[in-house]
Amino acid sequence: MSENTSLAATAESAIQAARKAVEVQRAAVKEFPGKAPGLVRALQALGDAQRDAEDIAGAEATYREALEAGKNLELSADVMANVRTNLATLLDFSGREAESLPYYEEAIENHEALGGENAEVAAQLRNNLAMTYKCMDKFALAEQHYLRALETLENKRGRKSESVACVFNNLGSLYYAAGFPDQAKEMFEDGLQIRTEVLGEQHRDVAQSLCNLATACHELKDNAGAQQYFEKSLTILEAQLPQEARSYEAIGTDYIAMLEIIGEEGKAGALKKRLEKVLAKV
Repeated sequence: MSENTSLAATAESAIQAARKAVEVQRAAVKEFPGKAPGLVRALQALGDAQRDAEDIAGAEATYREALEAGKNLELSADVMANVRTNLATLLDFSGREAESLPYYEEAIENHEALGGENAEVAAQLRNNLAMTYKCMDKFALAEQHYLRALETLENKRGRKSESVACVFNNLGSLYYAAGFPDQAKEMFEDGLQIRTEVLGEQHRDVAQSLCNLATACHELKDNAGAQQYFEKSLTILEAQLPQEARSYEAIGTDYIAMLEIIGEEGKAGALKKRLEKVLAKV
């Protein structure tokens, strides 16, 4: 049996077990309506299993049924928050960003009401929601949610954490897309500083932050700085081949494009040969 066949069989087994649990809960609800909260949890588990098996339509229908079943029940906020969270991310990552928005908003409200560790979950959801708004060119709304997420994560984890660095990086990307390279550079610098301290100078995420910073520098006409950051980024990734071959090639291609734009055809050609030689060994 191949690995893919084995994984498919495991996924199908999980779905069948979840379906049986749902049917047991359906029967319990008919006899004892107070058992409905158990039905909502069983439906969520089935939706999760369908999502993991990449049955997107099935998972969506199941999550929606769970929300409908819980509509008139006095359920703990975490139960409905989790269902809304899963439906929001399912729709978002399936390319239906606009449909995900109300579920993100409701899930965030639920998680924030719970407080404690759920506040961090809400912050991560705000980060997702901000990305969605950015993709829709709603930059002001995206900024609002990124800043709220940043405030929560800094309060909960302190400034020196990867999750905080991630939000700084996302804010930088937002400002860059919105046409504010100065603010973008500032955010990228903050993210780079945190990642360097938390992850170490040779981490692949540090390389990505350096690439982002290089892009902002180029936009600000600081091409010498941009080249310096691109070179540092490639050096880090080159030491981590073949695992980072895809990132190495992508960042190298961006660097070549920048060199050609600023008229450094000789450097661009040399870099292209360097990339081809290194990647050929991989």
